[in-house]
Amino acid sequence: MPELPEVEALREFLTEHLTGHEIVRVLPVAVSVLKTYDPPVTALEGHEVVAVHRHGKFLDAETAGGPRLVTHLARAGWLQWRDRLPDGVPRPGKGPLALRVALATGAGFDLTEAGTRKRLAVYVVPDPQDVPGVARLGPDPLAGDFDEARFAALLHGERRQLKGALRDQSLIAGVGNAYSDEILHAARMSPFKLASSLTPEETGRLYTALRDTLTEAVQRSRGLAAGRLKAEKKSGLRVHGRAGEPCPVCGDTIREVSFSDSALQYCPTCQTGGRPLADRRLSRLIR
Repeated sequence: MPELPEVEALREFLTEHLTGHEIVRVLPVAVSVLKTYDPPVTALEGHEVVAVHRHGKFLDAETAGGPRLVTHLARAGWLQWRDRLPDGVPRPGKGPLALRVALATGAGFDLTEAGTRKRLAVYVVPDPQDVPGVARLGPDPLAGDFDEARFAALLHGERRQLKGALRDQSLIAGVGNAYSDEILHAARMSPFKLASSLTPEETGRLYTALRDTLTEAVQRSRGLAAGRLKAEKKSGLRVHGRAGEPCPVCGDTIREVSFSDSALQYCPTCQTGGRPLADRRLSRLIR
């Protein structure tokens, strides 16, 4: 799933390639992708893109005098830029193509989604706050005013485990499954530790890990073409998706805890005092 660093890199890429150009066609290919119908997608046509914004994991293309095109790539969605779009109108089918945006220059981009669970979402709205997912977002962790005191206030009284708290978009915008694993590893904290139990020293350590991990990931992704961002994300991860491999810090074996629709990875030595966490799904199978 694209998270804050990849979406920020896409925002920068689209700022360079999309801004200043007129949208001439918006072609939905998968009906499920459109989450709004008034105004219609055709209301974007004939308008110039004047800016591209990011709200958490949402991309927001602002047009001059028209509505905004807001996109959430969800778990398996992606944006593919084309310097020259294929001729003709794409036909609905079983392929990954969900929506195509064509510019007056002949360039444009496709929104695609792999797999059978279709969660890619496109909104055409006058204001990004009209999108429920945007309206409920918490603060951006890389914003200039997101200091340690504000972070501590968010966690105060939070009775959830750190893994769940970091992934809650209404608490902190932009962090998903992969980077929450990376942040907790950098902070040397168990994903199951309660957020409300953090000492001031631990809160400061987690805040530093949050900012540093995301900032470094954004810097690694900066300037890359959209098609290279997935590979860059994977290569930069230290624990997420690396169960069974040695921890790059201590050499212990990275472990995994599986859930119904996701999994987390962690290092026992770095994060849990050497104790493996219970894999609840495996425990149920053994019983």
